[in-house]
Amino acid sequence: MFKERLISGILLVLIAIGAIYVGGWVLWGVLLLISVIGMAELERVFEMHLSVPAALCLLAAIGYYLLIKFGQESYTVPLLLGLMLALLITFVIGYPRYEFTKLLVCFFALFYVAMTMCCLYRIRILSGGVYLVWLAFLGAWGSDTCAYCVGRLIGKHKAFPVLSPKKSWEGCVGGVLGAALLGFVFALVFEGKITAVGNPLLACPVICACASILSQFGDLAASGIKRQHNIKDYGKLIPGHGGVLDRFDSVIFTAPATYLLLSLVFGA
Repeated sequence: MFKERLISGILLVLIAIGAIYVGGWVLWGVLLLISVIGMAELERVFEMHLSVPAALCLLAAIGYYLLIKFGQESYTVPLLLGLMLALLITFVIGYPRYEFTKLLVCFFALFYVAMTMCCLYRIRILSGGVYLVWLAFLGAWGSDTCAYCVGRLIGKHKAFPVLSPKKSWEGCVGGVLGAALLGFVFALVFEGKITAVGNPLLACPVICACASILSQFGDLAASGIKRQHNIKDYGKLIPGHGGVLDRFDSVIFTAPATYLLLSLVFGA
């Protein structure tokens, strides 16, 4: 199991490095594929995969990615309004085939997976984005590693005993501090390449620390959904890791956090 997890983890990192380095249509396509699979995994939990509402939300996800790709973000609201109307029409025509709450799940999947993951592409197209985009991963995967190590070493006080019995407050704090340290080291190494923000040595640790906090909530949110539906993993696509949502549950939170901090706070 460990060998399988290690190999698939290395492959994921290599794919991420390649897609981010190349950028453009390659990164756009990889993120869209991840989003589509992730949406399907979430919809499967609620028994809505391969349904008309799921197909409508899939088309909306593709439409949103195309809007971002061609710089037409202003059409996002009309897209979402059109999707809402299409889902309601489907609900009426197919009544009582679809439960209304499950239609909301499909609508939510668009935000929860596709629009958040697309933020990685939006970071990549910023000035120096080929470097800045890694802050989202440091705040997610780097934080997770630091939290795990600190929790194993000194973790004593349970943070969320019902939802995640193994998580400790010490581990949570260790994850935040570890992510901040990784962000600082990253800024030291690539300071000359990060020109989009005024003070990388301040911005990168702050962004990674904030992303770490949100990444831990992202992990817990995904775990909560699984616990409520008595499933271990969202899928089996990634050997040793589970599905797309099992591997990217924290990135789903750190990607928009990193993008918003870069664009609204640090002026990237």
